[in-house]
This record gives sequence, structure tokens and C-alpha cells, in this order.
Amino acid sequence: MKRLLTATACMLLPLSTWADDSARANYAAAVEDWQAVLTAYVDDSGRTDFAALAKAPAKLESYVQAVADYGPATDPGGFDSQAAVLAYHANTYNALAMHGVINEGIPEDFDSFFKRAGFFKFRDVQIDGQKTNLYDYENKVIRPLNEPRMHFVLNCMVRDCPRLPQEAFLPASMEQQLEDAAREFINSDKYVRVDDGKKLIEVSAIFDFYTKDFVPSGKALDLPDYMNPYRNEPLPAGYKVKYLDYDWTINQSP
Repeated sequence: MKRLLTATACMLLPLSTWADDSARANYAAAVEDWQAVLTAYVDDSGRTDFAALAKAPAKLESYVQAVADYGPATDPGGFDSQAAVLAYHANTYNALAMHGVINEGIPEDFDSFFKRAGFFKFRDVQIDGQKTNLYDYENKVIRPLNEPRMHFVLNCMVRDCPRLPQEAFLPASMEQQLEDAAREFINSDKYVRVDDGKKLIEVSAIFDFYTKDFVPSGKALDLPDYMNPYRNEPLPAGYKVKYLDYDWTINQSP
């Protein structure tokens, strides 16, 4: 009798509840597939073995297909925290960039404006029920969330992007993952360099692309104020700030 009552109660659930549960379960499985991709094809330095992945893309495609019509916009109840929303967008941007590199035949680089425009602006992707592109996705969906540390986890698969981690972003750990990524990036000599002789601080062009996300003034001289709370050794005051050239070479593992 108890089983009959339970079954009857389940049958009375609204169809929308069944649909939500199914979509959420499908997304959770897809995140596991994305994790499997990162484990199998991304090395400790954040480089991706695109050639090997292109031969076995099923798990990557599983994630890409899952987020095409599912996400915070289509199922707000499934993303009930800012951390859940940020984790979704970080994983989705990175997976779609990785998928795009494979679909483009693994280009050597995006070193020209036309290559970048073709890949980021004029190549359609489907995310959360909407057709868009990676450029608009970042600038119209992700950046308005007002979390500048996302710039340290979004990865467009080139050498001067932040290191692509081997772990998927998860709601429960997203805050710590953002904090760790910010500290890693800002303390790396690759992205932030100090020349005491010239009284010069050289910083990644990411701080140039998105200056106002880090400092409201939009002025390079104010960037150390943002970075110093994350620095092991504070940046000196009064130094000139210069942006480093950006390496758009595809970050493929040897």
C-alpha cells in the first residue's frame, strides 16, 4: 500500500517538475563529462591536447549539447545561488571555446583581428536556449554579473589566457576557485612583472581589455589597488603601469 501511495503521489506531480528534474539530472551528468574532459586532456600547465580530444570528442559534445537549451535563464530554480550561476558560465564558456577550436580544425593562433572576429564574434553558439557568440556571451551575460575574478577563470584556449584548471567549476567550491585563480594569476610573473629599475609594472593585457571591471576609474595607474589584496608582495606605489603583449597562439600541449 505504501508503495502504491508513493507511486500515486509521483504521478500527481506537475509535468514541469518532471521536466525540471530531468533537465537538472542531464546537466549534472554533463558536468561530470566536462570534468572527464579536463582530467583526460588538460595538463598541469593548463594546455589542452586538442589533437587527441578531436579523436574522441563525445564527452565534450555531451556538455555542449546539455547547455544549449539549459541554464540559469531557462531554469532559474536550478541555479539558486550566484556561485551556481558563475560556475555554469565559467564551465560553459571554456567548454565552448575548446569545442570551437576543434571544430575550426585546431588553428595555430588567433593572431589577427579577422581570426579573432571569426572565432569569437561571427561563430554562432547555442547557450541556455539562445543563439549567441562567445564575444556577446562574455560581454552581455557574464560581465554584467559584476564578478571581475571571472576574468581569471574564463579561457579562450590561447597561451596568455589564465591557466585552464583540471577541475570543473562547482557551486560549492566556486568562491574558493575564484579566489585561488585570482591569487595565482596576479602573483604569476607571466602576468604581472615589476621592474624596480624603471619603476615600471607590466601587467597582462587582460587588465587592459577589462580595466573598468577591475577599477571604476578605468585608469591603469589604479590597477595595483585592485591587485595588491591578492599579492604576496604588494606592488609599489607610484610606478608606471604598462600592458604586456598578448600571445594568441593556441595553447596546445606538446
